[in-house]
Amino acid sequence: MDGPGRNDPCWCGSGKKYKKCHLVAEAAGAVAPPSPPRSAAPASLPASIAALLLGPEGREGMRVAGRFNARLMDFMRPHMVAGANTAHLDRLVHDYTRDHGAIPATLGYHGFPASCCISRNEVVCHGIPTGEVLLDGDIVNLDLTSIVDGWHGDQSETFLIGDVDAGSRALVQVAFDALHAGIAAARPGGAVIEIGRAISKLAHAHGFSVVRDYQGHGIGRVFHQEPGVPHFPDPELGSFVLWPGVCFTIEPMLNAGGYKTRLDKHDGWTVRTEDGKRSAQFEHTILMTERGPELLTQTEHGPVPGHRF
Repeated sequence: MDGPGRNDPCWCGSGKKYKKCHLVAEAAGAVAPPSPPRSAAPASLPASIAALLLGPEGREGMRVAGRFNARLMDFMRPHMVAGANTAHLDRLVHDYTRDHGAIPATLGYHGFPASCCISRNEVVCHGIPTGEVLLDGDIVNLDLTSIVDGWHGDQSETFLIGDVDAGSRALVQVAFDALHAGIAAARPGGAVIEIGRAISKLAHAHGFSVVRDYQGHGIGRVFHQEPGVPHFPDPELGSFVLWPGVCFTIEPMLNAGGYKTRLDKHDGWTVRTEDGKRSAQFEHTILMTERGPELLTQTEHGPVPGHRF
């Protein structure tokens, strides 16, 4: 299959022209274009797998949810600055979401007390925005999930707050590049393990580790469902086949030190690196189509492949 022309829509589904999206990254060898389309899922799939495959209505529902979540991320973007109070940031997320007729998915989810997750520096994920102030030099992940007409959009970005040291900047860069390497490795009819293989290869080449305790996940009307999407080549979960119609997240968490994590006992949610070194993460919601992965949560003003932090 010939690749898209420079002015054609990019194959990733971002809505941007190919020349302004994946062209630069492909030329640099950071990602690879999708392979030729595969046939539709066989009719003999187990019912549990077939139930995960979205038809036209479900796919459109996920696109709408993804677009809303991306707009929410862009709304929050200018607020992610030194001096911002995390409780205030959470209120902004909550109010914007409710004012637009959507639901913040994390609020009350298994008892989670906030409308978003904000994870600073050594916090890997699930940070609770309780009023900490963002400081110059921090790296901060903002994780947003919205429910729109019953469908979930889910994504995160790590923001550089003020003057960030070179090592942290490199960590954020490779986490971002690893996300898109994972997206590019996903194929219709391909196995989940290829995503983890691509992410790990890139991360390890730059001296960073990949968190193993937390992973991407299937998503749709349910927040977390099959398939699990490890960000390392896990032979147990990696055999799941990404048939057209399956929707899932890729959300690699990369650490400056070792890959091990610890859960804070005082709140039961906040996950930190075991060695106290910094962690960075990026996440998108992906729909597998007959032609390849479609990125549902690309923002208008956020980074795209080839971006340099």
